[in-house]
Amino acid sequence: MSDWILYVLIGVALAFAISSWWGVRKLKALHVRSAVAEDAHESGLAEQRVAVILNPVKARAQEAKETIRRTCLAAGWDAPAFFETTLEDPGFSQMQAALATRPDVVLVGGGDGTVRVAAESLAHTGVAMGLIPLGTGNLLARNLELDVNDLQGNVQTALFGRQRFIDTARMGIHNSRTGHSSEHVFLVIAGIGMDAEVLADTNAGLKKAVGWLAYTEAGMRHLPGRRKKISISLDGSPEQVRNIRSVLFANCGLVPGGIDFIPQAMIDDGMLDVVVMSPRSALGWLLMYVKVLFKHSGKLPIMTVYRSGRVIIKCPEPMPTQLDGDTSGEATRLTVQVDPRSLLVRVKGGI
Repeated sequence: MSDWILYVLIGVALAFAISSWWGVRKLKALHVRSAVAEDAHESGLAEQRVAVILNPVKARAQEAKETIRRTCLAAGWDAPAFFETTLEDPGFSQMQAALATRPDVVLVGGGDGTVRVAAESLAHTGVAMGLIPLGTGNLLARNLELDVNDLQGNVQTALFGRQRFIDTARMGIHNSRTGHSSEHVFLVIAGIGMDAEVLADTNAGLKKAVGWLAYTEAGMRHLPGRRKKISISLDGSPEQVRNIRSVLFANCGLVPGGIDFIPQAMIDDGMLDVVVMSPRSALGWLLMYVKVLFKHSGKLPIMTVYRSGRVIIKCPEPMPTQLDGDTSGEATRLTVQVDPRSLLVRVKGGI
């Protein structure tokens, strides 16, 4: 790669980082993520049985553990039951063990992957989930307007906050080449195409050092590339054939960097916002970025947004997928379905 191309890429990456920082602080949100169906309500519990799913490798995991234990004892409750995830099991068996204790609330201390696994078990149980964000993205916590840097405040919210129901969604993944099929819950944004490629190619060391900005470096390397043909059906409608770089399925719209990627996406409206992105060139990506950053309401043919409760995508060749920032394998067929108001979460007062 010639020096001038490298300088251009570095310049664009810096501009992205600076404008994202500016956008977080200066741009007024077009809506607040308050409940569509009902307001948050009190738990009505004077005393609670507390279980905790904790990813022990996170930087503040031990501090979170001690804070939770101390807060429960100060309230006069029984000591919380802790269940730690492992590299081999990101929380599936731990959640079953936690639910066996018949908790009133399950606190989840970790990143987006731990939260997603916990939500898969908690959906439709009526047991509340309290978020203790310890990861890099913490996307659900941000969309619920939690301060991801306030550990003590998040423990207080998870134990004593109000609660509300939110939507979850399920993505069924099938790869006709390998015969592999699976189904997973997601809470924020899933996708197929370039977004999954970027996640798979993000440098782990860089991500640990600079957080979400590491995605920018990987994203710049993946901007060049060809569009791929897919068919897409929304809520049982006839299939459309599209040439795309990426398709996103948004339950809510705030993404790393504090960018409100899809301002109209609401977390409890029973719908997904489906974003089909099909830029041909760097100019197309730039136009999309400007539209997102400045929340421009004008139509952009290379970035179309649909609202749907069920989406089916077929592709002639396997394409990579992702769920809330975790890669989830390649697919030749996706079925994405919203699950309205299926998860009870603890939130701050007034959210």
